[in-house]
Amino acid sequence: MSVDCCAPDPGHDSRVPEEPPPRPWRVREIQLAAGAGLLTGAGFVVGWSGSPTTALVLHACAALAGGVTFVPGTLRALWQRRIGVGTLMTIALLGALLLGELAEAALLAFLFSISEALEDYSLSRTRRGLRALLTLVPERVTVLRGDREAVISPEHVQVGDRMLVRAGERIASDGTVAAGWSSADTSAITGESMPVEIGPGDEVFAGTVNGTGVLTVEATATVADNSLSTVVRLVEDAQRYKGARQRLADRLSRPLVPAVMVLAALIAGLGAVFGDPALWIERALVVLVAAAPCALAISVPVTVVAAVGTASRLGVLVKGGAALEELGAVRTVALDKTGTLTRNSPAVVDVVPVPGIDPERVLTVAAALEVRSEHPLAAAILAAAPDPVPANDVRAVPGSGLDGTVEGLPARLGKPGWLPSGPLHADVIRLQDAGATVAVVEHDHTVLGLIAIRDDLRPEAPETVRDLQRAGVRVSMLTGDNRRTATALADEAGVTDVHAELRPDDKAALVRRLSEQHRGAVAMVGDGINDAPALATADVGIAMGAMGTDVALETADVALLGTDLRHLPQALTHARRARRIMLQNIGLSAAIVLALVPLAALGLLGLATVVFVHELAEVFVIANGVRAGRHRAALPASTERADRPQATPRPPLPGRT
Repeated sequence: MSVDCCAPDPGHDSRVPEEPPPRPWRVREIQLAAGAGLLTGAGFVVGWSGSPTTALVLHACAALAGGVTFVPGTLRALWQRRIGVGTLMTIALLGALLLGELAEAALLAFLFSISEALEDYSLSRTRRGLRALLTLVPERVTVLRGDREAVISPEHVQVGDRMLVRAGERIASDGTVAAGWSSADTSAITGESMPVEIGPGDEVFAGTVNGTGVLTVEATATVADNSLSTVVRLVEDAQRYKGARQRLADRLSRPLVPAVMVLAALIAGLGAVFGDPALWIERALVVLVAAAPCALAISVPVTVVAAVGTASRLGVLVKGGAALEELGAVRTVALDKTGTLTRNSPAVVDVVPVPGIDPERVLTVAAALEVRSEHPLAAAILAAAPDPVPANDVRAVPGSGLDGTVEGLPARLGKPGWLPSGPLHADVIRLQDAGATVAVVEHDHTVLGLIAIRDDLRPEAPETVRDLQRAGVRVSMLTGDNRRTATALADEAGVTDVHAELRPDDKAALVRRLSEQHRGAVAMVGDGINDAPALATADVGIAMGAMGTDVALETADVALLGTDLRHLPQALTHARRARRIMLQNIGLSAAIVLALVPLAALGLLGLATVVFVHELAEVFVIANGVRAGRHRAALPASTERADRPQATPRPPLPGRT
């Protein structure tokens, strides 16, 4: 995909979301695999009822239907010099057909085709919704041409254009504020949970929501090259890279397939020269059937289905066997802060009045000014002081705060610096060091106190971090928030490795660096648009399902269906156990192949014995695979949900008594 992947096509509105993928039963590969299964079953039933010829026809049709789903792809891969488990299955299918074992061929084709079709379908869904990111770009943009305003389509915005952004509007492309003051919601790109005060000279990004002021923004990028397009491009590139990785079974097949093919060719060739050609060619075909990973073809899907089904009951959605394998290999977890470690719900966490002033008085004056405000922090103050009496003559001072009249006297609410904090200056520093946003409240030209607002840590976050560390997992925090806030919350959660003030591409690069520095797979846990590149780049992307954006959920390999982080260490433990079982089945399958092939080559085992051993091994590995579905209950029944407000009271900020 080119760098211009996100540029709109002529006459096509790139902001219209893609059509959702078809239902599973409408996918051609799944239909063919299901048809192969029905024909295989019908063939066995008809054969047992005394119609062998009809059974042969049904099994031949089943082998054809199932083989269509993976044989052409295997041949294309061979042409590109890529070998995997599909190569072995194709060889075994052809060998069984040549030997007239149509029932064996049908069973092989069905088992392998259904497992591959279902997994390919689940992986194909990960790209759905990426292009919906472009809906964050407004359909029309107002630009200043001289002293006149012109309304244009976003794709016509050029570098250097001056965009006029009114209150509540989204910024169409990356740029620099040329004039005006306002607050901005940058969570779509940076993950910053609190609104950011912006003014002349500040950098802004596409998709940012302007607050209460009017801004003139000079574009520094076109829509095709802005932050949102970069997010889409990073995600798609990472997914393409991950799609080329080989499964455990494929890695096992790489040395096995050439060895088996060479051995079969030698048996057929040398036997034809020094003995009966028909006998040795048949023996070579028996070797190919003996090399078929029948147990592998069925045991791995059974393990995956059992483990994934149980994971869903634990509140974890795992998208296929590859994701389960990688999740079981995770040794490093990178956690996003906003919405993952925190509630993503700013709230008043402290009120510091000047001596002699009631804290309720501070909240009452602040709420009176904020009652009609559109500022994102207003909701936090109003939640702490419900049913306020609205102030009169309220005016927003862009980039600073509010002023108005409360009870007939002038009142102001704003950031330190615009309003003097007086005797509470030390408290301002303390609260900011604790990761809170501080507002100063003034009434009748006298400072009443401070209000601290913070996006609080989830109550279960420290426990989750401890459980991960006890399991031998390294934990890092990745966030777009400022370093002071990130460090304060990381200390509370018990995370020592903190990376702050990151853009989406910074997060993706950091995930790659963590993967290079540490042994084992790296998992990224996030919930926002800005996390999507890192989720796609990580060996395992894990999205917070209940609160996550559609883009994060579709990009991730695993989704936590609730908001309780304690499901994360449980998911890792469950996946590790499933991976161990999967490795046991793969090892057993490999051992059976390595034992049967030489015995078949020497003529010590005939086709019937080879097929019987394969079937016996399948029964054993299926029983072993089913064990991956056993797990204890997700959480104690008495545990409150972490997203309930009453679950755990907020701890006081440092320094308060």
